[in-house]
Amino acid sequence: MTLISDRLSKFKPSLTVKISQIAREMSLSGEKVISLSSGEPDFDTPTHIKRSAIDAINNGFTKYTQVDGIPELKEAIIEKFKDENGINYNLNQITVGVGGKHVIYNLFMSTLNKNDEVIIPAPYWVSYPDMVILSEGRPIIVETEMQNSFKINANQLERSIGDKTKWFILNSPGNPTGNVYEKDELYEISQILLKYPHVNILSDDIYEHIIYEKEFFNILNLEPKLYDRTFIVNGVSKVFSMTGWRIGYGAGNEEIIKSISKIQSQSTTNPCSISQVAAKHALKNEKIFLKDWLKKFEDRRDLLVNFFQSKKGLDPFIPSGAFYLYVSCKGYLGAFVNNQKIRSDIDFVQFLLQDAKVALVPGSAFGKSPFFRISYATSLEDLKEACQRIDNSLRKLNK
Repeated sequence: MTLISDRLSKFKPSLTVKISQIAREMSLSGEKVISLSSGEPDFDTPTHIKRSAIDAINNGFTKYTQVDGIPELKEAIIEKFKDENGINYNLNQITVGVGGKHVIYNLFMSTLNKNDEVIIPAPYWVSYPDMVILSEGRPIIVETEMQNSFKINANQLERSIGDKTKWFILNSPGNPTGNVYEKDELYEISQILLKYPHVNILSDDIYEHIIYEKEFFNILNLEPKLYDRTFIVNGVSKVFSMTGWRIGYGAGNEEIIKSISKIQSQSTTNPCSISQVAAKHALKNEKIFLKDWLKKFEDRRDLLVNFFQSKKGLDPFIPSGAFYLYVSCKGYLGAFVNNQKIRSDIDFVQFLLQDAKVALVPGSAFGKSPFFRISYATSLEDLKEACQRIDNSLRKLNK
């Protein structure tokens, strides 16, 4: 009898996490690796948020809490949705989990039956398909193209909907591309969804505030009739640089919220009590630091865009949100180095990791090749050094 369950053979560990781990191991062995693989802002959590957590500890707020979040945090989340998004919820429509990923996992575990289908535009965040598979659902991957800003359109969506479709995932600003859906695009998509009442919408808004030049809209801002069928996921990880605090939250149908709480009660139980206090404080206070952070992200983005646009064989997609650059490396497929042929984006990324000591993520991890993702959630100095190293390594490839 096999010890490990069959379900684990159906999916792979996160490639972004794996590459970050390899980069850390190389660094520990003495190699000077620049890791641009992780979706984690390099900024410190703002001081006033950290102080609120220290106060919580000193005040003894260190015990179990309600399974799916303290009422005070839920109230702050409700206020955030009302003030920032113009969407109204009550306490019974809010769940708090151990990060946005945990909330999505709970959502799929509580709603998917065997072979229920989830429409996922590619490129996608690496964890979407595997969480669907783990929940015994079936990912329906819809290819998007760079010339269309990596966005699914209304016609593609309608062609992908079937009798077993249960969820459609909408991630804007998107990971890995940084694409942002415009109002008219969301409206067209919403009108298709109105025709199919059995399809629910997972709106992953985690990068909502990390946006340049454009304005953020949730699909409910364009079509409120989808309210009962839309589940919004967000969190404090990206906008407040609180990745390690592990607080994400979801808003939607009361029945789903109850089901998520039921699952959470038998798995993680409540999120960290101290982190919940810090998240409440973060949500209730002004984001005065964000203007500076966004300016730095833009400067980093522009540096990378200019660099990769100057390299023949590489073609970057210019993002309007998040902090990633998605770059086509099609021009280097078939190149040789030391009699080894670059056959895929995986080969290309592995070459840069070994030769340039720069860690990137191949596009195949996100369902779209031949590309790679570079995270610019790191210092401008490191990015300049990474560009120089990549440039030196590219010169060694014979196309």
